[in-house]
Amino acid sequence: MADREDAFRKIYEANSKKIYHLCYGYTGDDDAANDLLQETFLKVWQNLHKFRNQALISTWIYRIAVNTCLTYLRSEKRQAKDELTPAIAENKPEVFSEKNEQVALLYKCISKLEESERIIITLVLDEVPYPEIAEVSGISEGNLRVKIYRIKQKLTELYNQHERL
Repeated sequence: MADREDAFRKIYEANSKKIYHLCYGYTGDDDAANDLLQETFLKVWQNLHKFRNQALISTWIYRIAVNTCLTYLRSEKRQAKDELTPAIAENKPEVFSEKNEQVALLYKCISKLEESERIIITLVLDEVPYPEIAEVSGISEGNLRVKIYRIKQKLTELYNQHERL
């Protein structure tokens, strides 16, 4: 049992930040992303004995996370939050640097993408290798490169629209 816990701890440490970013890309909400992160790793813990080493463990975990996020979005019929509610905004301390604001705006723009585009660009931002992204998303590597190019164009447009406001 200790070996299993140790293996799980290592898996969590190696993958939790990327999975959090993926969940945040889907929800645009810190609390929801943390909940989905926990739910994902609960499923990883419960199914670790089923992992067959046919793919990288990170690919397997991404698939679990994507399915968890999609289930969450469908069952709750939630969309990524565009704006902070006034009550939350008032309680937020003004400690954002310009870089933090740009990152927040980037995630806000990502939240406006289609589900499949959100997962792909989040994985790209987390520097996941293209073959692994292709496997997670279920498209060929060639099609993936074209899709990434188009997603980046779309994100640039969304980002520039916000900059003009």
